[in-house]
Amino acid sequence: MSASHLPRRRLVAGWDEHPLGAGCRPIGGPATNLGRAAGWAAVGDDRAVDALLRAHAEGATVFDTADVFGLGHSQRLLGRMLAQVPRASVRITSTVGAFRGTGVNAYRSLNLHSQVEQSLEILGVEWLDVLTLHHVDFGPRDEFFQEARETLEALRDLGRVKALGMRAPHRLAVSVRPCDRRRGSATRFAFLVQQFDPKVIVTSFSPLSQLPAPGREASDCGEEGVFDFARRHGVATVITEPLGLGLLTGEHRPGTVFGPGDVRSRLTAPVLAAVERGLQPLRNRFGSTAHDLVRVALHHCLRRCPDSIVLAGFASPQQVAANYQGLQSELSEADHEFVDAAYAALRAELEAASQPRSKETASVPCTPGARRPAQEAEER
Repeated sequence: MSASHLPRRRLVAGWDEHPLGAGCRPIGGPATNLGRAAGWAAVGDDRAVDALLRAHAEGATVFDTADVFGLGHSQRLLGRMLAQVPRASVRITSTVGAFRGTGVNAYRSLNLHSQVEQSLEILGVEWLDVLTLHHVDFGPRDEFFQEARETLEALRDLGRVKALGMRAPHRLAVSVRPCDRRRGSATRFAFLVQQFDPKVIVTSFSPLSQLPAPGREASDCGEEGVFDFARRHGVATVITEPLGLGLLTGEHRPGTVFGPGDVRSRLTAPVLAAVERGLQPLRNRFGSTAHDLVRVALHHCLRRCPDSIVLAGFASPQQVAANYQGLQSELSEADHEFVDAAYAALRAELEAASQPRSKETASVPCTPGARRPAQEAEER
């Protein structure tokens, strides 16, 4: 039914999966975590479950969720879908660490164990295929590092978690602004990969991200990029946000208002206007509907990241059908060249929209915590 010309891609050794997975963040609805919007717009529960079932029918095998997505609501909806399909037909990946509850650190043994067990109960499954660590903060002086590692080993020994994943920090991840990433985090991440032996590395990527040619992913600081790093370590990669928080669907115009608890509320009017201008060449060549633009964006991501499983979000069965059926027809080489040029121009538009517009704002340094609009569009 779905994109039979696309070969399967490795998630974990021995697990060859459909290259387009289902990202379950949007169906979780609005949420706030640590004082910041962390969710999406509200989606009807029955509609969300129908969308999950449609993804499964279209051939999706990887379904990605997290305890922080809707603060458990995404997992509950996925659990309703899982009750209706064979467990062996899907791989469930879930992220832990963004939501710490009342614990002093998300990776304290009690907190980590309880979050995993609660996720399993909500999902109605006996194990997670991949458990991904959202960050690498193990407390002051890595106070909780050892107990986190022992807890994860115990969960794997018990069969509650089959494989471990780690989310790449911004310093290592592909980005158009190396100065926005934390210095030293790449070295630390490489050390932690050795310690935890993850089978999967998760990172954000979309056509809004600049990806150098293979073997040339080093940043301006001479550091290795995430995809080369993963290949060198024999680790699979999974991509989130291939549609840039929905910007690349063309549905979010400069006057769009996002509600409380919707992560897209961070997007600014200049970014929305820049995207509107930047998408026009793609509309002219491929069509003006959101489905047309999504087709182009997903083809671009799958081509630029040929080893990665791409997780596309959705909020309706119709969106799911468009995501998968849009891959049934390939783009020509001339189309790909046009798309590459159009997205490069769009990134330039976003760069221009991100520039300081006054002497006062120009004096603000580029610090690790200062996110510019185009970077917000790339982040999960």
